[in-house]
Amino acid sequence: MKALVDEDLCTGCGLCADTCSAVFEMKDDKAIVKANPVPGDAVDCTNEAASNCPVEAIKAE
Repeated sequence: MKALVDEDLCTGCGLCADTCSAVFEMKDDKAIVKANPVPGDAVDCTNEAASNCPVEAIKAE
């Protein structure tokens, strides 16, 4: 699985980094993906972060 963050849509709320710190972190007030491919033990929290993003800036494929 790969995780993607659309930096144009990201508002920098930090919810993804709080939900799945193994994959997402904040940099310059935007979320970035720090682990691609997503580690097997972080698949569930990656999907949760994508589902909970208030602006749908995260995609998990």
